[in-house]
Amino acid sequence: MAEFTMPSLGADMDEGTLQEWLVHPGDQVHKGDPVAVVETAKSMIEVECFETGTVKKLFVEPGTTVPVGTALALIQPTAERPQKAEKPRKHEKPRRPEKAEAKRPTRRAPQRAPAPTRPETTAGPEPPAAHRRGHIEAGPLLRHLAERRGIELETLKGSGPGGRVTRTDVEQSAAAAEAAAPPSRVRATPLARRLAAELDIDLTTVTGTGKDGAVQATDVREAAPGPATTAPPARHVTGPVRPSGDRSAAMRQAIAGLMARANRDIPHYYLSTSVDMAAAMDWLHERNRRAPVGERLLPAALLLKATAVAARDVPELNGFWTDDHFTAGDGVHLGVAVSLRGGGLVAPALRDADTLELPQLMTSLKDLVARARTGRLRGSEVSGSTITVTNLGDQSVEAVFGVIYPPQVALVGFGRVVDRPLAVDGLLGIRPVVTATLSADHRATDGAVGARYLTVVNRLLQNPEQL
Repeated sequence: MAEFTMPSLGADMDEGTLQEWLVHPGDQVHKGDPVAVVETAKSMIEVECFETGTVKKLFVEPGTTVPVGTALALIQPTAERPQKAEKPRKHEKPRRPEKAEAKRPTRRAPQRAPAPTRPETTAGPEPPAAHRRGHIEAGPLLRHLAERRGIELETLKGSGPGGRVTRTDVEQSAAAAEAAAPPSRVRATPLARRLAAELDIDLTTVTGTGKDGAVQATDVREAAPGPATTAPPARHVTGPVRPSGDRSAAMRQAIAGLMARANRDIPHYYLSTSVDMAAAMDWLHERNRRAPVGERLLPAALLLKATAVAARDVPELNGFWTDDHFTAGDGVHLGVAVSLRGGGLVAPALRDADTLELPQLMTSLKDLVARARTGRLRGSEVSGSTITVTNLGDQSVEAVFGVIYPPQVALVGFGRVVDRPLAVDGLLGIRPVVTATLSADHRATDGAVGARYLTVVNRLLQNPEQL
C-alpha cells in the first residue's frame, strides 16, 4: 500500500487545505492523474498521484487543513494486485492435479454447468438498461478528465465491463474529435463549441489553452461577458472557501515570510550585463513574418530559452542548496515568475525547458501563464524548479535584481528591450538592448561562475539561430 500525502508545493508551504476530492474509494487512478484540489496561501492547485492503482481509503475530509506530509489517502499500487491473486494457487499446487481433475469431467460438470448460463442472462441486457436509465457509470476522476477534454460521457459507448466508460474511451473520443476538426476553422472541443453557441461567443476571438491551442470549455466561460464566466461551474468545491481578500493577504504574508528568510539565510551576490538584441530582434521579425499569426514568437521566448540553455551549460547554478551542500538538478526546470491579477505571484515550472523548441516553449508558456492566473496549476508545476527567471519588461522596468527562491541558488532577471546608443566595430549607432541580471547564492558559487553564466546568455541572444 502507498500513502498519498499532503505535498510540499513550495519552500514557503507548511500546511495546506484539502478543498475537494476528485476520486472515491475503489476508483482506478494512473500516475499523474489529479486526485485532489488543495488550497495553499497562494492558489488552488490540483494535486496528482504518483502511483498507478486503486484508491482504497480517504483519510481527510474536504475543508480540513493539515501539515505537509500528512497522509490523505491510501492507494494500492497495481503491481501489488497479482500478489493477492497468487494465494489461491497455493491450494492448487502442484499443478498436476489440474490435469487429474480434467480426467474427471463427470464430477465437475454439474458444478460448472450453471456458471456460463448466469453471465449469458445478466450480461446481455445490462448495457441497454444502463442506457435506458441515461446514467453513465463513471467515477469523479473520469468525469473530471472528460470535462477537461470537452467530452460528454453520455455520448460514449463504454468498452468496459457491463458497458462502463473507461479512461481509454474518453481519450480516444477526445483524440477523434481533435482529428476531425477541419483545418479551416478554430480547433475546439465539442463541449466548447456547444457552450460558445449557447453564450453567443465567436470562437475565433477566444484564446485556446488546450493541446495545440485548442479552445476548451473553460476558455469559453472565461471569454463570456458578465456572470456567464462563472456558469456553469467547472466543478463543485466542498468545504469552506477562503474569501479573496483573506487569500490575497495570506499570499502577501507567505511571500514576505519566504523572501525575508531568503534575504537572511542566503548570501546573495549580484551581476548584470547589457545584451545587444539587434540580431535577435531581426531574426525574430523575419521568423514571425513567415509564420502564421498563432505561431509567432515573443521576445520572451528567446530570453527564456537562453536562460535555460545557459543553465544547462553552467550547471553550478542549476540546482538546490540543502543540508549545507549543493545538489544539481535532474534537468533544467525553469521557474517562471507570473504576477496574478489579484496581487501576488507564483513561479510554476517549465520542465526540461532547455530541450523545448521555441514554438513549443512559447505554447507551454502561454498555457502555464493562463492556468496560473485562473488557479488551474498542478502540484508538479509549482514545485521542482531548478532556477527561476523574472521578466518585468512589459512593466517598463529596465533592470530587476530579484531575491533567490530557496532552495534554488540563482535567479535571472530581464528588463525591457530599449533603444540605446551602442558602439559596434568602432561605429556608434542606436541598438535594441536588454539588461540581464543574475542573483546567485555565494555558498554555491562565486562571481566567476556567475559571470560565465551571463556570458553564455549574451552569446546565445546574439546568435539566436543557436536557440
